[in-house]
Amino acid sequence: MRATLRLALLAAALAGLVAASARAEPTPGPGYRIEVLRKSGAIFCGVTQDGPFLLLTDLADGRLYRLDSEGRFTAFGPTLPHGLDVIGDPTGPYRAARAGKGYLVAQGWTPAGDAEDPHDHALLEIDETRVTRIVDRDFWNPFDFVVDGDTIFVVDAARNTIERLSPAGRKTPLFAFPRLQREDKSLQSLSPTEFAGKKPYEVDAVPTGIAERDGRLFVSLFGGFPYVTGGGVIVSLDSSGKSETARLEADGLDTPVDVAFDRLGRLLVLEHGRFDQAAGFVPGSGRLLRIGPKPGDRGLVADGLTRPASMVVLADGRIAVAELDGAVIFLSQGGAE
Repeated sequence: MRATLRLALLAAALAGLVAASARAEPTPGPGYRIEVLRKSGAIFCGVTQDGPFLLLTDLADGRLYRLDSEGRFTAFGPTLPHGLDVIGDPTGPYRAARAGKGYLVAQGWTPAGDAEDPHDHALLEIDETRVTRIVDRDFWNPFDFVVDGDTIFVVDAARNTIERLSPAGRKTPLFAFPRLQREDKSLQSLSPTEFAGKKPYEVDAVPTGIAERDGRLFVSLFGGFPYVTGGGVIVSLDSSGKSETARLEADGLDTPVDVAFDRLGRLLVLEHGRFDQAAGFVPGSGRLLRIGPKPGDRGLVADGLTRPASMVVLADGRIAVAELDGAVIFLSQGGAE
């Protein structure tokens, strides 16, 4: 009965995403070309490169998928816990990456209504058929990770922390993000009387994506509810932990969910989109931005995205974006300016 209910709820969530995507098609920014592949029924969250394949995580069925050069999706690995979380969003294997002969997987928190599973809210190692090791499950909601040599840095979106796992398996907190301050005007639509004054309020930082470059960790801060327009930021941290402060890299972003660097070393930021208090995230409001080192130096790589969740810069220079509506979007330079 519970499995049937889970499938029904996921189908309903997916139907909403599909309906949204039908109203908004992604478009490339100036100088870029776009190609879109879709897998019916999928809720893609994580994307990375694995040799000749694209590696994807699917929250619809808790599986990992390989996408080959012919556009074929092939499932593999164990079926990991999946379903809807307490706010109605899909949870399950958020991110995955090759690790030796197997894979590392960042597994989300327990689906609402389910009994806790040993593989929930954990960093896992898997092979082609099973979970081979629970690396650590002392997380609340591990959303992303990056491997730097023998060290793994894990984003815990619910704890608002970056955790460091040593080669010996010891986990230590690297950084805890303070709450973000917001102006009261963003809550006027929720309660014009309660929030009619001039006092600011605070929301959780909600770290999401992470990337490493030149000894620094770059982290996207999504920002907590009510997901204020322009309220997201990108910060960077000293990966050694010697500095106790974070440096602001970019602000004025709409719920940034992932961060990366292109082959020229330019910062890429994936925006999940704008949030409407009544209807949720606005279809087609997600964007992929290219941000230069100078103030105001921002370029559009892609627009019209619907709930994008992650991205990767491929070896050939293309950028692949995974969306929760089952789309995989490829962007390459060379389009009309």
